Amino acid sequence: MKHFLKETDFTASELPALFALAREFKANRGRHARPLAGQTWAMIFSKSSTRTRVSFEVGIHELGGNPLFLNKNDIQMGRGETIADTARVLSRFVHGLVVRTFDHAEVEQLAALGSVPVINALTDLLHPCQIFADMLTLAERWAGPGGDLVGALRGRKIAFVGDRGCNVANSWIMGANLLGMKIALAGPPGFDAAPEFDQLLAREGYAKGYEFTTDAYQAVTDADVVYTDVWVSMGKEEETAERIRVMTPFAVTPELFRAAKPDAYFMHCLPAHAGQEVAQEVLDDPRSIIFDQAENRLHMQKAILATLAAAKR
Repeated sequence: MKHFLKETDFTASELPALFALAREFKANRGRHARPLAGQTWAMIFSKSSTRTRVSFEVGIHELGGNPLFLNKNDIQMGRGETIADTARVLSRFVHGLVVRTFDHAEVEQLAALGSVPVINALTDLLHPCQIFADMLTLAERWAGPGGDLVGALRGRKIAFVGDRGCNVANSWIMGANLLGMKIALAGPPGFDAAPEFDQLLAREGYAKGYEFTTDAYQAVTDADVVYTDVWVSMGKEEETAERIRVMTPFAVTPELFRAAKPDAYFMHCLPAHAGQEVAQEVLDDPRSIIFDQAENRLHMQKAILATLAAAKR
């Protein structure tokens, strides 16, 4: 049984085929095979969403399957039924699970106790679907049509500025190490990774796989990509005022963006808060590729779905 809970659930040797499949799905949208024909995939969401929900629902449909959206509070898991029972029951009904939740342990337990593939559509710890879609977005530009998508990423530098401990930053560290990219992160003191993530990183063999600084310009210098995310993630709303106060020096302004390479790209997983983590001028810059990132969620997730469905047979 193959699951996708973290970036390293795909080995480096498996990534060229995965990225090529995503490119094929994108180029031939609506004219490709339907590997999920006759299948139903349940989508359990504890967190609201725009891009994740729509891209997965559309993707499952375009692959021939039936997406079944389940808000956690609409099922018994929201009323105290155990994850073990939920996993075993749903495994009798559906062909796979797409889960967007708070606690990463929930997706791990659903994968361990069920008998269908599980995809991590976001936890507080990791956001692997986002990072693989981001990597596809960059690889398309650097590799060109028909080029080596994975090879085009190796050696490139990404600078992540802002909340060092967020799930997107964690996933970028995992993904960058897996693909041989360099990653530097900048943020205020006290916003380090959770011990849980550092332990995971060490188990994957990447204990020293990133640079961290409190100097945003240092991180961004010579970067091929400047990336940021919201300062107040879901579940952190009570920290809003303090987070804005300490994060303000790490906003991606036009001046900070100019410290990167002249041809560097700006990325943000959205939704963005212009005037907080990023200036509107940067969002509107020709080198901002935020909406291409959003589109590629669909194509990369279709590749992940198709690959996991094939592995189950």
